[in-house]
Formats: sequence, structure tokens, C-alpha cells
Amino acid sequence: MEFEAIIYEKKDNVAWITLNRPKVLNAQNETMLTELTKCLEDARDDDNVYVMVITGSGDKAFCAGADQDMLLVWTPMDVIKKYKGGIRPYFLIRDIPKPVIAMVNGFAFGGGCEVALWCDIIIASENAQFGQLEINVGLIPGGGGSQLWPRLVGEKKARELIYTGDIISAQEALRLGVVNQVVPQDKLREATEKFIGKLKKKSPAMLKLAKMAINKSLDEPLISGREGELDLFALAFGTEDQKEGARAFLEKRAPNYKGK
Repeated sequence: MEFEAIIYEKKDNVAWITLNRPKVLNAQNETMLTELTKCLEDARDDDNVYVMVITGSGDKAFCAGADQDMLLVWTPMDVIKKYKGGIRPYFLIRDIPKPVIAMVNGFAFGGGCEVALWCDIIIASENAQFGQLEINVGLIPGGGGSQLWPRLVGEKKARELIYTGDIISAQEALRLGVVNQVVPQDKLREATEKFIGKLKKKSPAMLKLAKMAINKSLDEPLISGREGELDLFALAFGTEDQKEGARAFLEKRAPNYKGK
């Protein structure tokens, strides 16, 4: 697939999605959001893709948020028509039953921060920075930031970050539990590929069920989530991967998972 604002590559069971507008710090315009959705849907539907990675081109920014031109011309009806009830890439990331990694290589602000937060895993370079800057341009988060931050860092810190538009460093994000790893800039790709290697040794089918179960724990009351987990646990026993994993463990060999 050829895109204008995205570089999309599939290799060795991994889909690499690169936000590619480096001259404007990979800011989101309508083209990028549309193309990001298409890439996510394609990777979701490709059984040969086990893991997905989202990153930004260059070494300054993952994504600096929304293109400022959009903020000047959008009306309430524009937002409703484009996004209300429709597929938004932010939310699609979470709904895809495959691990999605954000490889954050610089600024992750506004909508770019939200893209990273929706991912399952965040691996950040030492120069990465995170922030919901919408308050600074007369807005509030619109890609789920007001919902995600309280769940990740607690109510009080979330209010502080959203009310002030303050920026936090990669190390502070690590301390708060927002990111999984912080590594030197020149080791970012290596660290991400190492983590991918861990995931590729696991059953793709079980990773799907695990993601669905974790999502349930965050979406539903404990008792409902508990019952949902049990349903998914039972479903796992109907997969070829579960039997292969059990046999491999007993036979003391590496499993040969097929994602079925």
C-alpha cells in the first residue's frame, strides 16, 4: 500500500506503521488519520500479522498532535460528522485483538499522545516527551485522553496534566507507569524488536484472548469482567495453539504456534 502521510510495511509477522510528516513533527491531518485507520484495519485483518508497531519518522517527534490548520476551520458539525459513531484510529488500536506497540521517538503531544496511550505497550526513547496540550489552544482532549490518563496515573495527576497542559519526560512517564521502557534514542528500534521477539514466541491466539480479557477488566465491573475472563479462558481450550503449547511444555521443546 502507498500512502501520503504514512509509511506502511509488513515484515516477519510485524506491521510497521510510521507517521510520516516530519516537517511538521508528524502532526495529524485528515489524510494521516484516514490512512492510519486503513493501515490498522489491514493489519487487523491479516492473519500473518502478529504484532503491530506505530512510530513517527525522524528523531524529533512521534506525533506533535493535530495539525493547527484543522483547529482553525473545524466546526462542531465537522467533528460529529467525521467521528461521532465512526471508526477513529485511536479507539481502533484498542479494539484490535493483537498487541500494538507505540515506539515513541520524541514528542507525543495532544492526539499523538493519545495514539501512544491507546497502544498496549509503549517503548520510549530518552528524549520522548508526553503531554495533553489541548488546553493551551482552547480545547480539551478529544481522542480519549480525559479517559485514559485517570486510569493510568490516577485522578489527581490526570487533572493536573489536562488542566495545565504540562509536559512530562520519558523518565517521569516511566515512573508514573505510563510507559514500559525508556532507552537511548539509538537503541529504540533494537529494544522494540527485542520486545517483539518475546511476543512472537507466544501463541498469537492466546495474545488475542489475553488482550480481550484485559480490555474487559477495564471496561466492566469486576464481577462482569471476571465472568468474561472465564468465557475467554474456556475458549482457549478449543484452540490448536493451546494443545500445542501444553504438548511442547511436557515434551520440553519450543512450541510451534499457528495462531489457530
